[in-house]
Amino acid sequence: MSTLTKGKSVRFDERYLHVELDDGRVILTPMTWYRELQQASVIQLKNYNFICQGTGIEWPDLDYQLSIDSMLMTQPQRQAA
Repeated sequence: MSTLTKGKSVRFDERYLHVELDDGRVILTPMTWYRELQQASVIQLKNYNFICQGTGIEWPDLDYQLSIDSMLMTQPQRQAA
C-alpha cells in the first residue's frame, strides 16, 4: 500500500518552517536548511502553493519547490553549487 505525505498548511517563524499535514501531524524543520526561504520576504513566503497532489510546496515568486518527504529526512537536502 502506498501512502503520500500531503500538506494542508504552511507557516514559518524566525527559526522553523512548519507544515501541517492532512493527517493532523505538524512537522518543523530549521529555516537554515532552506537558504532561498531564509532570504525571502514575508510576502514571498506567504505566497505558496501545494504541488504534486499536495506532496510538495512551491513558492512561485522564488521559483523554489520543496518536497514534504524531504522535510522528514534527518539531514538537510544539499543543493549542487
